Amino acid sequence: MADGGVFSPADDGLSPNSGIEITMEEISENSEELLEDEGEEDFDVGDEDNHMLKVKNTDLNVLGIKRVDLEKDGDQLLSVPSVNLEDNSKNVIFESNMLETPSNDNENATDACTLEMSAQTDHTQGKSYLPPFEGMEFESYDDAYNYYNCYSKELGFGIRVKSSWTKRNSKEKRGAVLCCNCEGFKTMKEASTRRKETRTGCLAMIRLRLVESNRWRLDEVKLEHNHLFDHQKAQNCRSHKKMEAGSKRKLEPSVDIEVQTIKLYRTPTVDAVSYGSSSERENVEVMKRMRFRNGDMEVLHNYFCQAQLVDPNFFYIIDLNDEGYMRNVFWIDSRSRAAYRYFGDVVLVDTTCLLNKHDIPLLSFSGLNHHGRSVLLGCGLLVDESIETYHWVMRAWLTCMAGHPPQTIVTNHCKELQGVIAEVFPRAHHRLYLPRVVQSILEKIEVEEPETFRLILNRTVYSSMKVEEFEVGWEEMIRHFGIRDNEWLQSLYEDRERWAPVYLKNTLLAGVFTSQPFLHGYLHHQTNFSEFFNIYESLQRKMIQREALDDSETREFTPVLRTRFNYEVLASELYSKEIFLKFQEQVVLMSSCFSIAQVHANGAIITYIVKEQDNEGEAKSFEVVYDKVGMEVHCICSCFSFRGFLCRHALSVLNYNGVEEIPSQYILTRWRKDVKRLYIPDLDSKNIDISNPVQLYDHLYRRAMQVVAEGMASKDHQTVAWQAFKESLNKECYCVVIATCIKIDTTHNWYYHACPKCHKKVKYKTEKWNCDNCVAYINSVNTR
Repeated sequence: MADGGVFSPADDGLSPNSGIEITMEEISENSEELLEDEGEEDFDVGDEDNHMLKVKNTDLNVLGIKRVDLEKDGDQLLSVPSVNLEDNSKNVIFESNMLETPSNDNENATDACTLEMSAQTDHTQGKSYLPPFEGMEFESYDDAYNYYNCYSKELGFGIRVKSSWTKRNSKEKRGAVLCCNCEGFKTMKEASTRRKETRTGCLAMIRLRLVESNRWRLDEVKLEHNHLFDHQKAQNCRSHKKMEAGSKRKLEPSVDIEVQTIKLYRTPTVDAVSYGSSSERENVEVMKRMRFRNGDMEVLHNYFCQAQLVDPNFFYIIDLNDEGYMRNVFWIDSRSRAAYRYFGDVVLVDTTCLLNKHDIPLLSFSGLNHHGRSVLLGCGLLVDESIETYHWVMRAWLTCMAGHPPQTIVTNHCKELQGVIAEVFPRAHHRLYLPRVVQSILEKIEVEEPETFRLILNRTVYSSMKVEEFEVGWEEMIRHFGIRDNEWLQSLYEDRERWAPVYLKNTLLAGVFTSQPFLHGYLHHQTNFSEFFNIYESLQRKMIQREALDDSETREFTPVLRTRFNYEVLASELYSKEIFLKFQEQVVLMSSCFSIAQVHANGAIITYIVKEQDNEGEAKSFEVVYDKVGMEVHCICSCFSFRGFLCRHALSVLNYNGVEEIPSQYILTRWRKDVKRLYIPDLDSKNIDISNPVQLYDHLYRRAMQVVAEGMASKDHQTVAWQAFKESLNKECYCVVIATCIKIDTTHNWYYHACPKCHKKVKYKTEKWNCDNCVAYINSVNTR
């Protein structure tokens, strides 16, 4: 099995033979497949009263968080930092509503909020719509049209459908171009009329297409207009009038999922027939909100503010119900986001606190680092265990991870969560956390002989090598103890392919079944918010310190070889100390494998039976399949799948065939000590626009942090890093260093009036900005 990597399947583009019928009237600059000008489309665009989260677009990866003091009642507002979306370099900031319980007067509550959860009918209420960008996704064409229509109304221009295309022999829409209504010019025929010219040749537009049959993605965006905005005139545009008409007659369903890679809208309108009176619905919504004790909100708010000050890339997002009450919250720090790149192949989702009704309704994401120790990959506080809630937090987490799902995701046994995992992570292997499954069986099943039951259960689950052996053993167990009619146990057995080891031989688990969730054992039923965040911060500090200590011990570790096998020598050079010691035990136990016999051959694929003697002196047989051509070896014990390295039986077969080195696919990158792991934002610079000071600042910041991370390795590294910083700052005037890198564009009003070091004015010369009286020095530096 190859090293478990993290991947995100790319959406296929429209191929020339995709069966799409195209006709066209006008073609935009970058559009190859456009259809006839439809003017205004003949369909309802939906309710203008759609709730939406306030979202801001930024190119800066250094995420901001602010505390806004409101004039009314001292209410507080949290702004949520940005999250990378799929492979785009864009970031999105979701800004939440009030955390404190809102006033019963909905009108006053709305007036007090910067975030508008009601209809956006007046542009003076402030911008609440994210400017469109390439990669933005929607659940339907109507959502995309409605979003761009609302965005245009807020800015003060109208839109129309310039062109669209459908599938051949079908009316199913596959894509469209929405443009500003000032796009183009009058034709010669139209120019002869007395009607005033309103078109200016504006190029502002968005091009969207259907991807994966149920999502609409923007693949071309132009934001620049060549005319002034006119809010009064925009109100009379046909697209905005149709939006108002649609809001009067169309009722949207009241339940919606907020995060769908990026899901912008929340629907406020309610069908009174389906949900009864408004008072009944208000009671339901009020019940479905996070319950806080006195001071809990202040603790939560203070922690987020403090975390953002310490870690600019700290991220959190808050989910609100239609009444503005907080339902769920998710957060993650920059170190965890960076750690996911290295250890995100197998992720453990722990919902124990939520399932056991703790005062802290915690859901945590964790993994294992290169020393086999638990690392945190995000946390959430959830209002309940509903499908909607799980869907929200899983989408929020996946979006924060740039859309890259794990290879394997392990959870507690929960039907609601199981369905959500299948939808949000369709290509990931979903498995149940085996230690928790076994513990639940022992706790919930009452038998007359509990100790005997425990021994038989463990033997059936952990010692079975084949499916038939496990199923026969399970049948005998439930018959012997008379527990066949237990519905919960029967439901668990129906999901056996997700937790029983005999079914998981082809699933990479990398030691997660022998580890514990990050916060396991530290929280109890009455843990309050203040205690929780103290524990959380303490464990985070200990995790960082422990990993630094493990790294140091690994660098200084001189292994004592216990065998003459080359596998041990190779592992000592590649594996971290903890992983090497575990693997070394397997090499040492090769001596217990006293017989290797070939039982079957199919070309280059040979099956062996390896016999070994256990601690009790009994001989056990293990089937090992070896492919000489592909250099693949599979043992029935599946040590590689469960623990992430080869077992003694597979090593014995390799040695029997004269293979002295471990095949490269069985040395997982996640365990290697020679991989430099920098817990800083992604260092990819392929899409950096050097004329954009925001992107360039972000890029330079990340590069500088790379030097800092290198300098933390040792005192010698620290000295070298500090010397490099001093030399770079002293070599040239600060304005020359910055201006040469940024290539300041005067058309965007980016000026540096004076050098902060020598205080000389800056002037433009030969595509570089230099300080007066420093030209000779600059030339001498360039010559060297």
